[in-house]
Amino acid sequence: MDKYQLVTFVQRRIANPIIRTALLRGIPLPGYALLETTGRKSGQPRRVPVGDGLDGDVFWIVAEHGRRSAYVRNIEANPRVRVRVGRQWRTGTAHILTDDDPRERQRELSRLRLSARLNAVAVRSLGTDLLTIRIDLD
Repeated sequence: MDKYQLVTFVQRRIANPIIRTALLRGIPLPGYALLETTGRKSGQPRRVPVGDGLDGDVFWIVAEHGRRSAYVRNIEANPRVRVRVGRQWRTGTAHILTDDDPRERQRELSRLRLSARLNAVAVRSLGTDLLTIRIDLD
């Protein structure tokens, strides 16, 4: 089992279900937000925990597995998304930024709050192909 397979197994089967449930029940988890995309095949809402990258009317994500992540492929098919930070859902349009430096983006986000620093460390250590996503919130 390679790094990508191990990390995605743990995230999909253990970490993400626990974090997603807590966030949906209104339990605050510093450093986390919930991203809702539309399934590219099913058309159904898909919710995945992501690092809290809220910066004013922009939400930043550094996807740790790039285009291998299902939510990134969903965004490619339909860029309209929702993000839940705290108890509030916000809609927006996602843009995949292939020319952005994801490590530099994480450094910038880390200046906003400590939880972003912790998320950046996890993403860099567990990630296999970092990719920046910018969501322009409505």
